[in-house]
Amino acid sequence: MARAKLLRLPEVLAELDMSRAAFYRMCAKGQGPKAKRLPNGHLRFRQCDVDAWLATLDTTTA
Repeated sequence: MARAKLLRLPEVLAELDMSRAAFYRMCAKGQGPKAKRLPNGHLRFRQCDVDAWLATLDTTTA
């Protein structure tokens, strides 16, 4: 079984075209993708979790 690709926060921010501050505000509201916190305190995101989260967003409003 292959391990899921883990993304660093800057990679997720680049994919979303979002600032770090805006991302943290969104996550504080419980509206962000699922993250894993490593023992060193860094965040990692599984690519499949980010993709699933993006699929749930309403893209009809611009």
